[in-house]
Amino acid sequence: MSYTNFTVETDADGIALVTWDMPDKSMNVFTEEVMTELDAIIDAVAADETIKGAVITSGKSSFSGGADLTMIGAMFERIHAEKTSNPEGAAQVLFDAAGRMGGLFRKLETCGKPWVSAINGVCMGGAFEMSLACHGRVAADGDAVKMALPEVKVGIFPGAGGTQRVPRLTNQQDALMMMTTGQNLNPKKAKSLGLVHEIVAADGLIDAAKKMILDGLKPVQPWDEKGFKLPGAKVWSPQGAQLWPAVSATLRKQSYGNYPAAIAIIKCVFEGLQVPFDTGLRIEQRYFTEILQTPEAHAMVRSLFVSLQELGKGARRPAGVEKTSFTKVGVIGAGFMGAGIAYATAKAGIHVVLIDRDQEAADKGKVHSEELVAAAVKKRRMTQEQADTLLSLITPTTDYGALDGAELVIEAVFEDRGIKKTVTEAAEAALKPGATFASNTSTLPITGLAENSSRPGDFIGIHFFSPVDRMMLVEVILGEKTGDKALAKALDYVQAIKKTPIVVNDTRGFYVNRCVMRYMSEAYSMLVEGIPPAMIENVAKMTGMPVGPLALNDEVAIDLSQKINRATIADLGTDAIDPRHVQLIDTMVDSQGRLGRKNGKGFYDYPEKPAKKHLWPGLKDLYPQQDADAIDVDEIKKRYLATIALEAARTMEEGIVTDPREADVGSILGFGFAPYTGGAVSYIDGLGVQAFVDMCADLATRHGDHFKPTPLLIEMAKNGETFYGRFGSGERIGEAA
Repeated sequence: MSYTNFTVETDADGIALVTWDMPDKSMNVFTEEVMTELDAIIDAVAADETIKGAVITSGKSSFSGGADLTMIGAMFERIHAEKTSNPEGAAQVLFDAAGRMGGLFRKLETCGKPWVSAINGVCMGGAFEMSLACHGRVAADGDAVKMALPEVKVGIFPGAGGTQRVPRLTNQQDALMMMTTGQNLNPKKAKSLGLVHEIVAADGLIDAAKKMILDGLKPVQPWDEKGFKLPGAKVWSPQGAQLWPAVSATLRKQSYGNYPAAIAIIKCVFEGLQVPFDTGLRIEQRYFTEILQTPEAHAMVRSLFVSLQELGKGARRPAGVEKTSFTKVGVIGAGFMGAGIAYATAKAGIHVVLIDRDQEAADKGKVHSEELVAAAVKKRRMTQEQADTLLSLITPTTDYGALDGAELVIEAVFEDRGIKKTVTEAAEAALKPGATFASNTSTLPITGLAENSSRPGDFIGIHFFSPVDRMMLVEVILGEKTGDKALAKALDYVQAIKKTPIVVNDTRGFYVNRCVMRYMSEAYSMLVEGIPPAMIENVAKMTGMPVGPLALNDEVAIDLSQKINRATIADLGTDAIDPRHVQLIDTMVDSQGRLGRKNGKGFYDYPEKPAKKHLWPGLKDLYPQQDADAIDVDEIKKRYLATIALEAARTMEEGIVTDPREADVGSILGFGFAPYTGGAVSYIDGLGVQAFVDMCADLATRHGDHFKPTPLLIEMAKNGETFYGRFGSGERIGEAA
């Protein structure tokens, strides 16, 4: 029998080699068709008496990335459809659908023939769950080989047997850590946990897998044998009594109960280990059905799985423009940002010309990359050969003539219009026609900077976030005259360096910084009101933010906030910023000399290591303090979420952001807006626009007009609309949505 996604070849020893190689796909993924074919292959292997066992591997450079986007989308469409048409029977329908993959893998491990998974490259999610259902697992040795059950990162959990197999193969603590964090495992770590049996050279992978079968691999899983004992202590044991309360407390401390899927993982393992394996699978299936129906799962899957991949693959790229393959990129300004951009570019295999005012400054910029690769080599994340190759791609210089032949130049100099004008003119004099010039400005409007250019159609903004080597988001900003070719080239570049772009129209602060400033500004108001600083920070983290607003302000620098205040007032007038905020920041910078982390003192004090940072004790003396016990924590949470979401709504109303996907992904990747909400726009949609409008109107009566709902929100509430319903996946920037 022939298959679309698999080939099956049986050798002279009676071992079937099942090769997963989907046509027209760069990576294998699970689809309905794949599961149907795999089901048939399992039946065929089990029924053929000449076949001793089967090895399943990939015909591509990686094993599999897990589930396909379309299957994930169809799953949530089905949930909506069943709840609408069959509310009473919806749960049963969803339960049955949720169990299909798990049932398939259970069929594989009980078919009576031994199966071995030969893992090459990435093996994620459902693909790793399938591998765990195989009786043997062999992994190729190499840095590219990664295994994980990362579902919790997108609001769901390993629901095809993962929560039952992993803790029966390794100790419960490591199993829980792996699944509640979604951490990647290299082959060595996977083997130490008992999740992989052998690690071999890539060219010996199939032979090693076949040898396991020839050596008498039993077609029975450990948990299906009589007398099976868990690799760790039982749940109800002295050791378990120490583990489980600590596990629950740690999760609560880290996530504040905001992630239902993580809680469900703990429940699945705790309950499943006390019953027979098949009963454990049923417990898992029930929790998975429940989690699929949560708003957190819907929002997180949409933003952090579907939208993230769509944007990363160029969903906003103009059609009909030839793709650019980069050979040389120029970076002007070898400071921290420019050096980071140079590193990210060279890491993608692109030659970089790194320019600064003198050779010493340019060389110092390359030192940043030298330090990063040295750390990577030390941690075995990069070989010395790879490090040397990366560094060889960076050429520090003062010569603008070295930019000749560059497809793209990015300036990352000081936020001064005069300096930017000088470097723009010098760079364009050396560039060939068609080359694109980009500014990494974080505050200055692109349209104004493009006035310095002799070819504004090729001028664009590419705004990175610090530190560049770790932050995955890039804002691509269009000036009024930016052309499609420049946009396409910018998106091609962001894709080449493996980051996620969002495309926004030009405005002061663009998108992310506008939202960030609202977050920090609300903290300023709370300080002035006398809310204890520790409560301001802790409640922010309870709300789902990765870092409090005061700590965040220290990272970006308080004196930068002062400069932004003064520039905003100069351009827009004194009413543009709350005078209480101006006074607070001026006091911190001018009176107290507290600039943030960069000078070791800001809203926090930064003592020398190993001591940890702590809130500056003098902060509470700036304003009379309220009684913490009398403060409504939920009110503070609402203020944080509402002020950021309102700003996101304003940017869409103004046409700065036209695609809800970008508003959501940008808010999460840019500054960590409560990921469980799916992003700033999904938060409004999930709450309901009318409910959000009512909440904001209520907050405005106590905390100021900046909480008043916008005309767009009022209109949408009246019409019963949502952002995703009204704007869809977004239109081309500059066109009507």
